[in-house]
Amino acid sequence: MAVAALVIYLIWAALAFGLRTFLQWRRTGDTGFRGGGLAKGSAQRWVRALFSAALLVGAAGPVAALAGLPATGVLDHLAVHTIGVVVALAGAAATLAAQASMGDSWRIGVAEDERTDLVTGGPFALARNPIFTAMIASAAGLAAMVPNVVALVGLVVTVAAIEMQVRAVEEPYLLRTHGAAYADYAVRVGRFLPGLGRLHHAGR
Repeated sequence: MAVAALVIYLIWAALAFGLRTFLQWRRTGDTGFRGGGLAKGSAQRWVRALFSAALLVGAAGPVAALAGLPATGVLDHLAVHTIGVVVALAGAAATLAAQASMGDSWRIGVAEDERTDLVTGGPFALARNPIFTAMIASAAGLAAMVPNVVALVGLVVTVAAIEMQVRAVEEPYLLRTHGAAYADYAVRVGRFLPGLGRLHHAGR
């Protein structure tokens, strides 16, 4: 199961970041990466560091399992591992689908002086951050495949990084950039899941 988890992780990372970036560049001449030259101590810089740690620890979980690190006893069951495979694959596929639905507006990071179209259709009609929802599902599935302490820490770090990115970086930026249009959208649509995390006013 550790080999399968590592293969799924590497393919997911290659497609979600490598291939997606290449396709964006081919179509628009822009990689979609933002956040260069971030101010020291800025929220986006901290989030970038946390995401980098999450990606490293995410790969380290399966590697640690291959090296002999045992799974946490209560989660070390075939049913948990099997569910993990299904959830990890579904999350990976959903990540790619949600990224594609953003079209030319897809970005990694935020540039304060940039304004892209506000995407509210497709999976974004169900949740404001379907890419991140799918990424959390992928991380949870991989952790269930190899539920050792490293993989579980990786899941926690991934969720923390995503929460910080959404709440401290993206939502404030979208409210500043799109104003009432984003506020109205956020009142109707949940943050990660339908109906959950809706804004009740133009703030948090």
